[in-house]
Amino acid sequence: MTNTKIGLLFIASYLLGGIPSGYIIGRIKGIDIRKHGSGNPGTANVYRTLGKWPGILTFTIDFLKGFVPAMVAMHFFYIQGSADFSKGHWWIPVTAGALAIAGHIWTIFLSFHGGKGVATAAGVFMALLPLPTAGAFVVFGIAVAITHHISVGSMSAAAALPVLCFFLTDEYQRPFTLLALAVCLLLIYTHIANIRRIMAGAELSFKHRGAGTGEEKK
Repeated sequence: MTNTKIGLLFIASYLLGGIPSGYIIGRIKGIDIRKHGSGNPGTANVYRTLGKWPGILTFTIDFLKGFVPAMVAMHFFYIQGSADFSKGHWWIPVTAGALAIAGHIWTIFLSFHGGKGVATAAGVFMALLPLPTAGAFVVFGIAVAITHHISVGSMSAAAALPVLCFFLTDEYQRPFTLLALAVCLLLIYTHIANIRRIMAGAELSFKHRGAGTGEEKK
């Protein structure tokens, strides 16, 4: 393991995370997704604007953008319990995962204006902490079923993840739990506009299709 390989892993993590799948799928369909619905190139807006399968494809790609670099880091660059900061230390998969999420939110391919990071974060934590992440998916499903808002499900899952990590991880996984807490706060931040719309009763449900009025951009 060399510093060059670690550096390449980090660069690849950011660039892979930055691939704007929702924007690309929108362009294939003949639209700029940023000019429709909420203006966000993420799963929820793609689903509402373009339909079920484009939304599922967007989520899948965004999920893999986080899962692949985090899994590569775990498999090739991580040794559980390693105290060697330059070899196998926990900071390597943590940084790779964080960069993938940052790449999605602040993508270099769209002038640093990307999605909200939920699907990519889910991919990262499925690689780092699969059991707590599976629990967070359950929370997401329950929250969406009750409220019909993907944003509420996303924030609920983000808040549940560090709690689940606390109970379902061992001492070697504590650094990943700290990352989960940091990402939870970040995802709440990226959903501030959604929180405002929810409080104003203006948030669109996931059942609302063809939401191209642009009203919810405000």
